[in-house]
Amino acid sequence: MNTVANAGRIALMLAIAATLSACASSGNPRDPLEGYNRAMFKFNDKVDEVALKPVATAYKNVLPSFVQTGVSNFFGNLSDVWSAANNLAQGKGEAGLQDIVRVTMNSTFGILGLIDIASQAGVPKHNEDFGQTLGWYGVSPGPYVVLPLMGPSTMRDTVALPLDVVGDPWRYKDPTNVRNIGTFTRIVDKRAAYLDATNLMEAAALDRYEFIRDGYLQARESKVFDGDTDRRDQKAPKNDSSAIDEEDDVKLAPVASEPAPVAPVVTLEPVTSGSNTVAAETTTSE
Repeated sequence: MNTVANAGRIALMLAIAATLSACASSGNPRDPLEGYNRAMFKFNDKVDEVALKPVATAYKNVLPSFVQTGVSNFFGNLSDVWSAANNLAQGKGEAGLQDIVRVTMNSTFGILGLIDIASQAGVPKHNEDFGQTLGWYGVSPGPYVVLPLMGPSTMRDTVALPLDVVGDPWRYKDPTNVRNIGTFTRIVDKRAAYLDATNLMEAAALDRYEFIRDGYLQARESKVFDGDTDRRDQKAPKNDSSAIDEEDDVKLAPVASEPAPVAPVVTLEPVTSGSNTVAAETTTSE
């Protein structure tokens, strides 16, 4: 319960920060807390530089790759449990059942999830959380916010965070010392997986704060709607032209001698880059 209470306190602190930093807001409407966010971004960066990144580098250089893969698979298998719950809550029955199959296969044939048998069998992996579930049903993401030690988020996802904590099966692991060691290992393993990407990003980005913010928001929106731009566009208000009579439609409709060209369809594919997620655009034609 302490973890849930702490997450609740973070949400309250952010609400207070939103009020106090209104005068320091930027011109970006999605980032009205930029003054606070940049300060927290620098703090997180310093913690990463001093503590997390050196440990993750040693982890990656010392441990054999198969051990690192086993750790990643084990915690990835646990995350499939919460993904299944959120997919089913969103009404995505097929994806939810796939998550259940993954957990069943990997927990048995995969030796408690150490081996990702399900992916080898062609069962896709999903990464769903309660923030995505709220977004799926139309809850606005709200302002962008940088959480202490946790990094990029939105107000909606911050409010959803306590339930994500409750939905993590590892939270119920006993004894406590084993749970804490596992949690620390999980964080280090994830950071180690992003070392090369973050090094490249640090060298390439002129303003890392804006680069991470814009990439995160774009990728997060893509994840909420599973890259479905049609569903995303349905959330925007549209003009209702249903009052026009069908007869008038026929009279007004132009007769084209040639079919109009089909515009290229742009879809967003999430791409992981360092400890933050950015999105890449892929253009295809129908």
